[in-house]
Amino acid sequence: MLAAMPPTPPPTPEPGEARVRDRGDACPGALRLHPADDGRLARLRLPAGRLTAHQAEVLARVAESLGDGRISVTSRGNAELRGLGEGCGAELAELLAGAGLLPSPTHERVRNIVASPAAGLDGLGHGAVQLWARALDALLCATPAAAALSGRFLFVLDDGRGDVAGLGGDVTLIAVDGETPASAGHPAVAVDAETSAVVHPAGAADALLHVGGQVLRIAGADAPRAALAAADAFLEAARTAGTGAWRVRELPPGHPLDLVDALARAGIAAEPVPVPVPPLPASPPPAPGPLGAHALHVLAPLGRLTAAQLRALADGADELRLTPWRGAVVVGARPGRLPELETYGLVTRPDLPSVGVSACTGRPGCAKSLADVRTDAGLVRHGGLPVHYSGCERRCGHPHGTWVDVLATGDDSYLVDGVPTPRTALPEAVTTARSLPTHTR
Repeated sequence: MLAAMPPTPPPTPEPGEARVRDRGDACPGALRLHPADDGRLARLRLPAGRLTAHQAEVLARVAESLGDGRISVTSRGNAELRGLGEGCGAELAELLAGAGLLPSPTHERVRNIVASPAAGLDGLGHGAVQLWARALDALLCATPAAAALSGRFLFVLDDGRGDVAGLGGDVTLIAVDGETPASAGHPAVAVDAETSAVVHPAGAADALLHVGGQVLRIAGADAPRAALAAADAFLEAARTAGTGAWRVRELPPGHPLDLVDALARAGIAAEPVPVPVPPLPASPPPAPGPLGAHALHVLAPLGRLTAAQLRALADGADELRLTPWRGAVVVGARPGRLPELETYGLVTRPDLPSVGVSACTGRPGCAKSLADVRTDAGLVRHGGLPVHYSGCERRCGHPHGTWVDVLATGDDSYLVDGVPTPRTALPEAVTTARSLPTHTR
């Protein structure tokens, strides 16, 4: 079993100097466990956050039998297990593989795919991006060269509503409505539910492919293959640059991706989008509560689910979709289940005090943390901008966009958006910061 030790970070490059990485990334995975103060940590990639009810039950059992009984939801909609023992790696891998959660041991850390969690459920957006995600995952796992991607490389698939478009993807696909020459004669993608293999097309949206400042319009049928081709173009550019880049934004000047050529080699027709490039769509995440007539959106308090909470979410559900907002979309559930789920301590209403509050692991789980930030986060009340508590300057798991930055500087001291604040003054300082107009921040 591989165990990734925390590496020494490379020196910060001078302005205009390319960043050089002389090692692979140390991101934990399901097979590469990370040592922490509270035991080993495993990060399980879940493309589009998807879990079947059976997989959720297996994950709950694993958390109870091998870990601390909780499942953390990451800012990419993945799952983390903490408190794992030294010798549990082989058993963990066997249980995950048996549930279909480890389809490719060589690719398990590169299956970083975020897709609009509410796609196909509430009448908003265009395109079956959840199907795109499953098709892309199947393609990634079937492509040996894709295993060379960094564990931080991110694919983002937005159905046009703008809920995930701004998450900083290396390869971003935005579904757009209307048939164009790129989509003429192309049906869209469908995936076999049992094997995740691409079997025939379904759906009618086109896609805008955003990569490294380039934007091309392609047929929705080609979206998963185009995303893979873009990743291959990145790997080629990174090899040529020789800087060990992990992500597209790290490529040095003079080494752009040859995206048009990569798509052409994959047999994909593309149309350049005229300058100026349209901005990425943007919308806030859905509020906790009903999501259409047959789905619910709930949040995990501070991003952690107990095994019992995960089981309650999966009970009778068609599937779960863990979200980048550290919650879950419950597909196949009616609004009448919300009161029951609230009794489990889940966040089911937008007026509850924990909405929009997140925190890193903090003490005692992380040796780098200067404070027990998760306990201190309980001082915050609902309202206004998201707020994130960080135990150190790494700010692990912080949200994207505009948020209140609460940074621990000691046991009893913080910076709230840069303003020194004693722990006892956090409620007032954070509440005030959350209410400031966005343009003043």
